[in-house]
Amino acid sequence: MEKRQLGTNGLQVSALGFGCMGLDFSYGHKLSREEGVTLIRQAVDRGVTFFDTAEIYGPFTNEEMVGEALRPVRDQVVIATKFGFDIDPATGQVNGVSSRPEGIKPIVERSLQRLGIDSIDLLYQHRVDPNVPIEDVAGAVKALVDEGKVKNFGLSEPGAQTLRRAHAVLPVAAVQNEYSLWWRAPESNGILDACDELQIGFVPYSPLGKGFLTGAMSKDTQLAANDFRSNVPRFQPEALAKNEAFVDLLRRIAQEKDATPAQIALAWLLAQRPYIVPIPGTTKLHRLEENIGSAAVTLSADDLARIKAALAEIQVEGERYAPAQAAMAGRDAPEKTAL
Repeated sequence: MEKRQLGTNGLQVSALGFGCMGLDFSYGHKLSREEGVTLIRQAVDRGVTFFDTAEIYGPFTNEEMVGEALRPVRDQVVIATKFGFDIDPATGQVNGVSSRPEGIKPIVERSLQRLGIDSIDLLYQHRVDPNVPIEDVAGAVKALVDEGKVKNFGLSEPGAQTLRRAHAVLPVAAVQNEYSLWWRAPESNGILDACDELQIGFVPYSPLGKGFLTGAMSKDTQLAANDFRSNVPRFQPEALAKNEAFVDLLRRIAQEKDATPAQIALAWLLAQRPYIVPIPGTTKLHRLEENIGSAAVTLSADDLARIKAALAEIQVEGERYAPAQAAMAGRDAPEKTAL
């Protein structure tokens, strides 16, 4: 698979990564540890070299699964994980966001242990802490870089000014934000502008609209109570019916390209910037292979112009998150005050 570079530190990854969260967290259906390990290794066998996890996924179990799967091929892969929540190490109880500088190193030590590795290739702050200046967070991560425990620094869902301030302290290799045909805020909120200017990589999560853009869902889809999408406004039946227009667009283009809607959605993202690396997730081998196939789909300038024009005529229905989750995304850290 084609390689792409994230940031200016030479971090090379496959053009498509693998978002591991859904293997055992958030989507209702969970794979066993053995099944998840097998699927991750099947992704490696098919050319994927970039794997994304976080301590909060599980909590903790996803890092353990990813670590077990990738330890035999450690020198062939890039592992990303995240900190930024106050999680009791003993019980897994989550008590909101927290990026207190003194707490970051112990969190990273535990992630390293669960993953069974000596150094984290890409460490993201999972969500901005509204009580901690980003300069203090970046400084704490810089100390870990100096120790050799972290190789690259990233941010997930920061405000644009917070991204710029963090980068001034420690170069940011990648921003991980939601980005897809039906969530294009990074194009207008300053995030992609900052990435362009500062040569920061961009890693879209939920590049298939949390499964919707595959075409496998409809207004009649019944989501399990423990599937987080059941509380998301965009996934309520009326919203799903109206948002079907996005899938109709993808189907039209897919038919022309002998591809699937999911492949067109991913190919569209890959075409937006040379430093964009989507991380679709799945629990199924055939979906993994379908996603990987998107790297071979070429969209011409005319294709992209037609898609852009069609998108301008579609009004998305429903918010992408429930209010509590939405409040944590896209915010800025407080200013650092002089002593």
